[in-house]
Amino acid sequence: MAVTKILYRNGGLQQAIDYITYPAKTNEQLLTDYVRCDPGHAAQQMMDTKRALGKTAGRQCYHIIQSFKPDEITPELAHEIARQFAAAHLPGYEAVIATHVDKAHIHSHIVFNSVNAVTGKMYHSTRENYYKQIRGVSDRLCKAHGLSIVLENDEKKAVSYAEWLRQKKSQPTFRSMLEADLRDAIEDANDLGHFFLLMEHKGYEIHHGKRLGFRLRGQEHFMCPERRNPDFSEERIEQAILGNLEQIEAGRKPVFTPKPKLQPYHPHPKYTGFLALYFHYCYLLGRIEKRQYPPRMTPHLRKEIMKADVYKARLKFLQENNITTADDLTACLQQAENEVTQLAKQRTILNVRKKKRKKLFDALAAEESLAMSKALYEEGLSGMETEYAQYAEAKAVLDACGISRKTLTEEKAEIYEQLAQINKQIRTERQKIKLCREIADSAAVMQRDVAAQEKSLHEKETEHSFTNRR
Repeated sequence: MAVTKILYRNGGLQQAIDYITYPAKTNEQLLTDYVRCDPGHAAQQMMDTKRALGKTAGRQCYHIIQSFKPDEITPELAHEIARQFAAAHLPGYEAVIATHVDKAHIHSHIVFNSVNAVTGKMYHSTRENYYKQIRGVSDRLCKAHGLSIVLENDEKKAVSYAEWLRQKKSQPTFRSMLEADLRDAIEDANDLGHFFLLMEHKGYEIHHGKRLGFRLRGQEHFMCPERRNPDFSEERIEQAILGNLEQIEAGRKPVFTPKPKLQPYHPHPKYTGFLALYFHYCYLLGRIEKRQYPPRMTPHLRKEIMKADVYKARLKFLQENNITTADDLTACLQQAENEVTQLAKQRTILNVRKKKRKKLFDALAAEESLAMSKALYEEGLSGMETEYAQYAEAKAVLDACGISRKTLTEEKAEIYEQLAQINKQIRTERQKIKLCREIADSAAVMQRDVAAQEKSLHEKETEHSFTNRR
């Protein structure tokens, strides 16, 4: 039987169709079929159907994948099963069917419109729908052709659309560049500590948690390469440093990123003032949301990425705080400064409380940490005299204060928790202050740059128009 998966896309309908019909994957498009639509115009026809029925919002299309056990099925049979599946499960839907033969396991893709062209109803994908219909129809067809079961854990995953598009254009992703930097650091490192040092020199921040996380300074999120390639775990990296780099180089490249949760549609607002200025500035800089990078992550490139992320962070700040004018910016700055002043006063009060209790808190920690030494001393173990004396001193201090250990523990936890929260709030407000001042300082320069860019574009358009008239 085939392993079946269903995905959805809120956009990128044309990209999805381009991906599944890619000639190198489909025997030069010999293994493709178009249901209720024409080759080369499928995406446009699907959108026309949506507009005609007034259902353009939400999910644009769905994507079903059928994967078969290696060496058990021919490409022609796999494609025929996909056609029969579409006819049985998707009557009335516009669809594109393509069978890929570029991997050991032959697999078919079906991208279909989220709106039925005959009934006008939206397709609903649920867990019950999957098992009773998609899986049921697929299993029935496979049984009819005598195919065996393929375990989902044995299936090779495909790359995401975003990564495929970059690969198609010979453009790497952040993930591929991170993996390249990891391999370079592994090859050059003498030990694990040296490896981390090399990654920091390359411009990465490192998160030491359950999995190693890496991000360029200025990026918002950490990437965990171990999730997609177990050879990038801390243990295996250490093994590779000791001479097992070949295993890393030959490792699998999984990958299918989970689709984001559907968000409700909100009309895009019309921006003015600072927001409009930053939107325009980011556009002129190269649409930083869709930026592309050369194969090597050079120091100059990292600097440019960080610069672009700075503009992006400022734009996000202006949006979140609804700042459109210089007065709005000044008010936000003043509010943040006042908030920092009040938080600093609260922190001072807590630090005074903490200082008054310092001797008791230290004694509490010493008593807890030296409890094992005290027990060993009482059992007659030599060499524990100093530790026992320290334990006895801490216990005497706690006994003399007249406050229970439970009360002291709770008070200590409360003070430290409040200090942590206040410090976090202060860092947030200081970041606001920093952004407000940076935006105010750069506004004049940005307006000058935008005006110069617009003038240049206007001159080019005028020259082009004049050339065409000649």
